Amino acid sequence: MYQDEFLSCVDCSRQFTFTAGEQEFFAQKGFQNKPNRCPECRAARKAGQGGRSGGGGARSGGGFGGGQREMFTATCSRCGGVAEVPFQPRGDKPVYCRDCFASRPSYR
Repeated sequence: MYQDEFLSCVDCSRQFTFTAGEQEFFAQKGFQNKPNRCPECRAARKAGQGGRSGGGGARSGGGFGGGQREMFTATCSRCGGVAEVPFQPRGDKPVYCRDCFASRPSYR
C-alpha cells in the first residue's frame, strides 16, 4: 500500500526517504502532514540546536517512533496571539500560547 518516497529537507535541502513504514506509522497516528526535515535536522531541532546538523548519513531519532512531534498552529484563547501546540485543536476547549499557559495557575 505505501511506497518509499523521496522528500527534500527544508533546513539543509538534502533528500531523505520517507519510508513505507514511516508512512504507515504516520497514518496510524492520524498525522496528515509529511515530514519537512530529514532525520538529522529533526534530531537537531528536537535537541534545540536549530536546523542543520552537519552529521553524516546515519539515521538518528529516538523517542517514540524516532520522528519529530507534529505541531499545530492555533489562536491563543487568552491573548489572541499565535499558539503552537502538539495536538490538533478541536475548537471545544481553549488553547493557550506558551506564555499564557505558563502564567495560568497550576492545578497539580
